[in-house]
Amino acid sequence: MEIEKHMNDQGEMMECSAPFSLLEPHVCALTGNTFNEPQQQQEATVKTGKRQRKDENNSSKKGKEREKKAKREEESPIKEEAEAIKESSLKLEINSRNVVVLEGHESEVFSCAWNPVFSSILASGSGDATARLWQVPENKEDIAKPIILNHLPNLNENKDVTTLDWNPSGTLLATGSYDGQARIWTQKGQLRFVMTQHRGPIFSLKWNKKGNYVLSGSADTTTIVWNPESGEMVQQYEAHSQAILDVDWMDDATFASCSSDKTIYVCAIGSKQPIKRWIGHEDEVNAVRWDPSGQYLASCSDDMTTKIWSLSSDEPIQEIKGHSLQIYTLQWAPINKESPQQKILATASFDATVRIWDALNGTCLHVLKNHSEAVYSITFSPDARLLASGSFDEVLNIWDAKDGTLKNTFKADGGIFEVHFNKNGDKLAACTSNKQVVILNHLH
Repeated sequence: MEIEKHMNDQGEMMECSAPFSLLEPHVCALTGNTFNEPQQQQEATVKTGKRQRKDENNSSKKGKEREKKAKREEESPIKEEAEAIKESSLKLEINSRNVVVLEGHESEVFSCAWNPVFSSILASGSGDATARLWQVPENKEDIAKPIILNHLPNLNENKDVTTLDWNPSGTLLATGSYDGQARIWTQKGQLRFVMTQHRGPIFSLKWNKKGNYVLSGSADTTTIVWNPESGEMVQQYEAHSQAILDVDWMDDATFASCSSDKTIYVCAIGSKQPIKRWIGHEDEVNAVRWDPSGQYLASCSDDMTTKIWSLSSDEPIQEIKGHSLQIYTLQWAPINKESPQQKILATASFDATVRIWDALNGTCLHVLKNHSEAVYSITFSPDARLLASGSFDEVLNIWDAKDGTLKNTFKADGGIFEVHFNKNGDKLAACTSNKQVVILNHLH
């Protein structure tokens, strides 16, 4: 008999004897027994719910979300507003001839990344313990079988490939998994290294611009810099006290990390102590991004604020408010040649909106409303003209980033976890809870 576990109100793991099925709602049959897991493992389970799927005893479609405690307020105002917009957006739907659906994953697809050099190669990571490399065609008839990157054996029951990133030359792919293992693969799908220093799920993993280091952040509260030529650990950082939710490089040797512990640290290779510690958020910090110049760091939090930081100050140089629920992610716009001094930032929230800001003065330029559920991912086109947003309402929207108008919309067959433009800006990928990767072609 398969034994399931559920968490009670006191945070204890309770034994459940009811079988688990992906086809039917799960009905608990608690035995009354608790699982005496190691304290560190229990803490990781509690503190990192944002990046996991909900307990299987949630029988609704949202049971597939990696949403956390998400104190979801009554959504009726959001849904009513979305219904009003729905009528006008019907005529903006993408022509099905420009849509390619990549199928083959056997579980949710959590992450995707376009190759930065070869604009038709896409990597995707899934809960089925695989990443896949796709040669994305221009039309539906020419879909080739993907290269499958098998991530077994895994170190625990959760098989999710949680994050992936290409090196700048497009020759190597780094992947991170829920079991704490990081891997480096060639563009042809050959496994180079398995890196096993982490003791908890990896939620963020990124190459530096030079391509000589890989950085990973984990629920084990540490960040690690790796040498991709040897697979060896260069340095491990233990500044945070709770799960690390995101990391981002400032330059080739300096990076920022954010955590459930509400803090942000800036660390440098070769330095044992952080070079900066920023305190200011009142809840978990979900994402951090350096602007294209590397001068400003933006952070977003469950406290419903975005903050802009500079190494020249211990306090945020700008605090941005406007969202009414947790802010899940953010993205800087690529540098605009027309106004290079203006720093444009987009934020996405559980309040079902995306906002575009003039980051340095804190002005909200546009509120983008055409979603009815949490917005998990946003991406600017390389020329900064377009902004795409994906939500668990299964809708993929494409906006004019300059005037905030909705240009195109597409209804996917599943909640959307991540969206990404390719380097040319003519293809947009969205990975979904329904095991698919959706490609929108010919966007120019």
